[in-house]
Amino acid sequence: MTQDTIDRLIEWAEKYNDPLYFTEDPIAFPREFLRRGASLQDIEIAAVFSAHFAWGRRSMIVRDCGRLFDEMQWKPYDYVMAGDWRDDDSSIHRTIKWSETAGICARLKDFYSTHSSLEGLSASEMRVRVYGQKEDKKAPNKKINMMRRWMVRDDGKVDLGLWKNTDSNDLVIPLDVHVYAQATGLGLTKRKSKDITTAMEITDSFREIFPGDPAKGDFALFGYGVTNA
Repeated sequence: MTQDTIDRLIEWAEKYNDPLYFTEDPIAFPREFLRRGASLQDIEIAAVFSAHFAWGRRSMIVRDCGRLFDEMQWKPYDYVMAGDWRDDDSSIHRTIKWSETAGICARLKDFYSTHSSLEGLSASEMRVRVYGQKEDKKAPNKKINMMRRWMVRDDGKVDLGLWKNTDSNDLVIPLDVHVYAQATGLGLTKRKSKDITTAMEITDSFREIFPGDPAKGDFALFGYGVTNA
């Protein structure tokens, strides 16, 4: 990677690590709960669902997250712990059904019955214990790693910085097809598989550019996507 490319990545990360670019974005929901002074559990649950809905057009994601939190009366923790969840086969967001959100609520209720925070769960554990998916050691866990970025990074800009016992250096870039295309275009990886090994390789490249804070590279890739759209 040339110094010119590195300089551009740093420039993009600084420019796009700004709430201005994330008003119509899934992170807006956990940020809104934080603004309201909601509990850590409320914010975590908002992040769990906002990240889960994070595919498709951003306007649709925001619309459907709003529908979900309206159903919860904007009290996610109370809704989860009450156990009376909407549970039917109609769609809440694209192929995600209300029955799927009820399943996540059930697992969250079980977890919060004995724990005060999701922070101690690894991405792999969250995949199974919260989202109810099968263990997959090769999965990049894009949505979960995005949620972890929201909750851990603490520079007072876009991310929330509420999980104080997790090191930002341990975060992994959220990898999907768009991030993969951007990363390969920049020469951050030459691997063909969009798996956790590729996500780690891209993250390692960003550790050299953003020491101690590799997930800041997510904003650089966002900037690359905007600039090269």
